[in-house]
Amino acid sequence: MIPEPIPSGWLAVGFLGQAIFSGRFIVQWIASERRRASVIPVAFWWLSVAGGATLLVYAIHRRDPVFILGQAFGLAVYGRNLAFVRGRGTSEGA
Repeated sequence: MIPEPIPSGWLAVGFLGQAIFSGRFIVQWIASERRRASVIPVAFWWLSVAGGATLLVYAIHRRDPVFILGQAFGLAVYGRNLAFVRGRGTSEGA
């Protein structure tokens, strides 16, 4: 079966979501290098939410249940981590 072509606008949404989501690792790497220890800055979780939400929209458009489930579950985890950070009142965790 030949897959349907993806309209360029939706392809751009998918690539944007993936770029945002991947950018979180660069943020985490830089923060860890600066502290000389493994840390997860709050920006990591916000980029996770932004990238995950963008990818979820893309997955829904593509009607991919595996991709939808994975992104939806991830968003719940990222949101919960942001709730923990907010409750603790710190900007970085170990």
